[in-house]
Amino acid sequence: MLTVDFTRFPLAAGDRVLDLGCGAGRHAFECYRRGAQVVALDRNGEEIREVAKWFAAMKEAGEAPAGATATAMEGDALALPFPDDTFDVVIISEVMEHIPDDKGVLAEMVRVLKPGGRIAVTVPRYGPEKICWALSDAYHEVEGGHIRIYRGDELLDRMREAGLAPYGTHHAHGLHSPYWWLKCAFGVDNDKALPVRAYHKLLVWDIMKKPKATRVAEQLLNPVIGKSFVAYATKPHQDGAVAK
Repeated sequence: MLTVDFTRFPLAAGDRVLDLGCGAGRHAFECYRRGAQVVALDRNGEEIREVAKWFAAMKEAGEAPAGATATAMEGDALALPFPDDTFDVVIISEVMEHIPDDKGVLAEMVRVLKPGGRIAVTVPRYGPEKICWALSDAYHEVEGGHIRIYRGDELLDRMREAGLAPYGTHHAHGLHSPYWWLKCAFGVDNDKALPVRAYHKLLVWDIMKKPKATRVAEQLLNPVIGKSFVAYATKPHQDGAVAK
């Protein structure tokens, strides 16, 4: 299930991509399939080991084209182990709401992004997230949980302050907001509640089968209750700089 829309965020074969806070690796895997040179970075060593296994399995199965590369590594988003201007593309999906120093993370991403490079940032959308917080303290008051809720214009302002030039936004996962409202209402750790189980089955069916009816429904729901807010931006060339 991808949050970044690659029709709005084009990726070229050979692009150097950093998936920052990659988690289980969903965006990193898609970039690898598209022929990129991918680095998937996360501070969770267990998840990184799983991502590395999937990269190896994808290579063995021939899922990535010739020239594509993939590396999984542990790292700190506030001290990225890369030189300035390393990556053509940076993706950070559903991560910034967890990090106290979000401005520091943005600064690091801008540092390692090449001039003219592209960045995709996704965070929980303000309205649906506020409902989750209102329904359940356990949803966010956990170690490593969400510590803030972004308004869309607030996130865009922070991206501009970091030196980025936003060029597009949208919302995603409209079908998923009701699921999380149910989870929060019945208990975030209670997977046995009938409404939660039933809705989860619907989501799994939708992800696996991608039927036209739910695709259309999600397109209609995304602008209204889309769970994620997605912003795209570029890192401008400095005045007088020559494009590489």
